[in-house]
Amino acid sequence: MLMEGKKGVIIGVANNRSIAYGIAQSCVKQGAEVALTYLNDRFAKKIKPLADKLNCDKLYKYDSTNSDDLDNLKASLEKDFGKIDFIVHSIAYADKDFLGDKFMTVSRKAFLESLDISAYSLVEITRELYPILNEDSSILALTYLGGVKYIPNYNVMGVSKAALEACVRYLSVDLGSEKIRVNALSAGPIKTLAAAGISDFKFILDWNKYNSPLQENITLEGVGNSGMYLLSDLSKSVTGEVHYVDGGYNIMGMAHVEYSEDGKADLTYLKNKK
Repeated sequence: MLMEGKKGVIIGVANNRSIAYGIAQSCVKQGAEVALTYLNDRFAKKIKPLADKLNCDKLYKYDSTNSDDLDNLKASLEKDFGKIDFIVHSIAYADKDFLGDKFMTVSRKAFLESLDISAYSLVEITRELYPILNEDSSILALTYLGGVKYIPNYNVMGVSKAALEACVRYLSVDLGSEKIRVNALSAGPIKTLAAAGISDFKFILDWNKYNSPLQENITLEGVGNSGMYLLSDLSKSVTGEVHYVDGGYNIMGMAHVEYSEDGKADLTYLKNKK
């Protein structure tokens, strides 16, 4: 099995539709031992049944805005595992009031809060857990196309994802000499708890499906397997990268169109697609 003997922590599983949970499932299936974190007591009740399905008995509280939680997380991981082989960073936040409307309406408080939780937390987690990482370890952050291109109703979260991806590149250089890899996985739209906060998400989901080369939405299993690949030794020579798992949508320069018999493009493709 690809992850046999490897141990790691997956930070930010929210429910059974979380991309992080899909990655956890794939890692466990390939022989890894995982620990999960939960934000607070409310989330703990949701995460416990998921942990049971993964045969995971290691659950730790972690709120990125509480520095004591990170100290406790490190101590718990060191006590239970000694050293670890991978970290999955699946933390993001933006005030819903500033996801719609125009980006320039975002307040300073909301802007800094989103950057702190969504991007800086990766830097802090990496720095503090670095001493318990084995050589050849892998760190994986979850991002989205809105970090490099305009996506409706994404606004400040897009800026935060851009910062996260920049952090991935700089951290990969910091840790490269010790053979510790840092990458990001950019999944296409998928029905997660985070997606529920984005207006018109169903339209975005359909647009990605009808306009990507594969013309299908991604699945939790598919993105989970890609995440597992980036954590495994199969990707031993890959670092500082953003790996897209979106059916190829990110390569498209315009909407996918069909052509009529006279060679004219059908610009109503999306509207008429069932």
